[in-house]
Amino acid sequence: MDLDNNDAATSAESETSAPRKRVSRRVSSATLGEKAPEKAADTITDRAPSKATARKSQKETAPTSEAKQQDLATDNTAEASNTASGDATERPRRRRASGSAKTESTDAPSESNDGSQDSESGDDNGDDNGDGGGYNRGRGRGRGRDRDRRRGRGGYSEDGEPEVADDDVLIPIGGILDVLDNYAFVRTQGYLPGSTDVYVSLGQVKKYNLRKGDAVIGAIRQPRDGEHQGRQKYNALVSIDSVNGQTVDEAASRVEFSALSAVYPTERYRMETTSAELTGRMVDVFAPVGKGQRGVVVGKAGTGKSGVMSALAQAVSLNAPDAHVMVVLIDEQPEAITEIQREAKGEVIASTFDRSSDDHTTIAELAIERAKRLVELGHDVVVLFDSLTRLARAYQQSIGGTSRGGSVDTAWVHPTKKLFGAARNVEGGGSLTILGTLVTATGLAVDDVVASEISGTATWELHLDGACANSRMFPAIDIQASQTRRDDLLLAASEATAIAGIRKAVAGSEPTAALQIALDGMKKSSSNVEFLVAMGKHSSGSAN
Repeated sequence: MDLDNNDAATSAESETSAPRKRVSRRVSSATLGEKAPEKAADTITDRAPSKATARKSQKETAPTSEAKQQDLATDNTAEASNTASGDATERPRRRRASGSAKTESTDAPSESNDGSQDSESGDDNGDDNGDGGGYNRGRGRGRGRDRDRRRGRGGYSEDGEPEVADDDVLIPIGGILDVLDNYAFVRTQGYLPGSTDVYVSLGQVKKYNLRKGDAVIGAIRQPRDGEHQGRQKYNALVSIDSVNGQTVDEAASRVEFSALSAVYPTERYRMETTSAELTGRMVDVFAPVGKGQRGVVVGKAGTGKSGVMSALAQAVSLNAPDAHVMVVLIDEQPEAITEIQREAKGEVIASTFDRSSDDHTTIAELAIERAKRLVELGHDVVVLFDSLTRLARAYQQSIGGTSRGGSVDTAWVHPTKKLFGAARNVEGGGSLTILGTLVTATGLAVDDVVASEISGTATWELHLDGACANSRMFPAIDIQASQTRRDDLLLAASEATAIAGIRKAVAGSEPTAALQIALDGMKKSSSNVEFLVAMGKHSSGSAN
């Protein structure tokens, strides 16, 4: 709507366009903090009452389209008068206009390439209409009020729901919900911020009891011609079809993860697949994995930690197809990510080494939250972290942990311990198993701190030996150091007795010698049952 044309159409005082242009320049000066000339202020304020009188008379009669236009022009002239005369009501008006812009579906918070969110669009640049286009303030207010009359406040209904017109075209979307401090996004391209992410207001999050990590399927309104120009904008979620495969009502009544009771694992994941796959067979015997286990694979660089994790992921996928497997790769090489994506049958979530530390921590946190949402529904979830050491380093860089007086500040280790501590076996159904790798003997004090802090909270440990790896003995498992806490809850009595006999037989031997005995026995047998029977006889013969 052109305000100059409105003035020309409704002027009762023979105004010309030239004086109005001079007033505009003086208003701008007053806005910048300069004192406007007294004469100009008087002229503007004298004109305002006559237009206010006209406005009052218009309310008493049926409004015409021309009268509506005059009304908008009068509002802006009165606001210009307040600005020129130093009226203190200008700032509250600006906040109201900005507040309306914040709820516009097309004016969702913009998000930079590095994943950080800007404040709501339209606030930073002083664009009262919130579109970042730099329109005249008066025009923005007039258009904003007109739009609010037609579609509600900023395109949202009284209860905070986005309004959809009859002629709007809806586009289906889906992704993982990431809830931030002041707003939320449906990540549509994985677990990191992307250009097609969908904005979700906190009002919607609270109304539908949405949680970080929810898998949301819904719809957005197709942008109209001319929308989303200039700064990048995000489409807003206008409807929700399902949350984690449930209806909105079902999802709203689900239990909180923190309210679930954690108990020791009583059911195990079988890692044995074929007779030739020795990693799974060794793990089943010397460090059985229970549902809800919190475990670490510990070893020096080059001992085969990633290979062990890959073997475990494949074993769970084969032997427990109902379990949801998530492989989280932190600060990893892109070639390694591609290889694992092709081999693993589960969900692979990765951030390459060229990403920022914030990106590393973001995908780790969102992955764990996603796992929690599945456990709330009673699912068994297995999360494999490679590596927890690199994740802790990323937190150190983000938080800024430093060494002081020869000691290491361990505050930055807490976020990693918190994520690791989410693992549990849920009483009544569902479990979250988290297994992660830890690197040792790097010469860095921070890595030693991480290994010590995380290992102390683990209920499952698989230690890899450097001497075994150097001798090309894989899997390079240190049999004596590897263990499962409360493995008596996972093993049958006869199985536990046989394993105890093997451990006793190799006690005191070097890790390489003990591993050689175990590997030789497995290669001669077709299954672990056959292996344990044979080793039991061998142990009895040795004892005699």
